[in-house]
Amino acid sequence: MAQITKPIVELRGVEKRFGKLEVLCGIDLALERGKTTVILGESGTGKSVLIKHMMGLICPDTGKIYVDGQRIDLLGEKDLVAVRRRFGYLFQMGALFDSLSSGDNVGFPLVEHTNYSDEKIERIVAQKLSLVGLDGIQPKRPAELSGGQRKRVALARAIALEPDIILYDEPTTGLDPIRADSINDLIIKLKNELAVTSVVVTHDMISAFKVADRILMLHEGKFIADGTAQNFRNATDPRVRQFVTGDATCLSASVSPEELSHD
Repeated sequence: MAQITKPIVELRGVEKRFGKLEVLCGIDLALERGKTTVILGESGTGKSVLIKHMMGLICPDTGKIYVDGQRIDLLGEKDLVAVRRRFGYLFQMGALFDSLSSGDNVGFPLVEHTNYSDEKIERIVAQKLSLVGLDGIQPKRPAELSGGQRKRVALARAIALEPDIILYDEPTTGLDPIRADSINDLIIKLKNELAVTSVVVTHDMISAFKVADRILMLHEGKFIADGTAQNFRNATDPRVRQFVTGDATCLSASVSPEELSHD
């Protein structure tokens, strides 16, 4: 009999509103350990809100959230610290501290959350920067780096505490195709070498198809598609086809002009 492995992160019936805006409408999601899950959706559909729920940065209005079997949505801030240390978070624009060097940016979570000596922190910083292909870049400040380099420094910071789960919020935004593909390669590399579970929020279908083990599409607060890259390439739902191909006629062909005018 095949062994059943419990999900590393699980959301059950998660709902979230901001004022009158209903962002998440009863989301159920279980993440398989060691896999890369890509979440697609138009701007403003709640993708970033969804992944912030996973590490307790946002609390659901209703529903339950589990990390490795531990329910976290009822935990206080003090108890959430240990949970959040299991996550690495790559922010959309990197969110590096402009006043710090690249090395100090990567070392920041180690200074904040460990009692490591300066020498040990320096070793870890060098190791993480080497892992993302930036050996010796420690003295440079973010303003001296290219967009791709800043993303990689931010990624080195995200893995400084050796997380089990990495959340990527639009990791290729603002990058040219070559630098974007280098980020895709890093996502795959970290999954394989560090055995991490990854969640990638993206609009970039090239990236999604390259890195994903599983893809879901969020639309109006609910998942409307869930499958492999091949499932999405062959999708018949016009909302999914329009997003995948970028062709508005996929949607307009199945929707009346009156409906489109009220979008």
